[in-house]
Amino acid sequence: MRNHLKAFLCLFFTFSMTGCIGEDYDFTPPTVTLMNTDSVNSVELTETNINWQGENGKPLEKETKEIVDFAREQKELTIPSGQQVDLLFDSEDFAVEELHAFLWLGNEKWQLDMSEDRSFTLPRGKGSYVLEVDLQTDRGNAQYVGNIVIQ
Repeated sequence: MRNHLKAFLCLFFTFSMTGCIGEDYDFTPPTVTLMNTDSVNSVELTETNINWQGENGKPLEKETKEIVDFAREQKELTIPSGQQVDLLFDSEDFAVEELHAFLWLGNEKWQLDMSEDRSFTLPRGKGSYVLEVDLQTDRGNAQYVGNIVIQ
């Protein structure tokens, strides 16, 4: 009986440790999705400017000079005015240091008040806006844009 217990414990520890060995980490910037809290509508924001530390410290970089023009070319997401929306990350193998969201209307830029649960409320003013999200982490910086129509 004692030998069976030792064999069982040995197998238990072996199988439990294989879960630690097989972990897979994503070293790329996360995919960021904007989700309307009152419906199932969502849109994936597009990466624009990236300065990220990838696997083994390898730098990942991307630069977009005219982010507003670039954002206007993206798929539109129509959201009612005054609606609360959430930002969702597909992975989070990094520590978020700062997260900011901005709206562009023409050449004017406004910062949105972001809550700790990564949600914010869109303004009541109707129109076509560009959403800019700036993410600063311990692995680097990433910027995302989206084409938002507020009705």
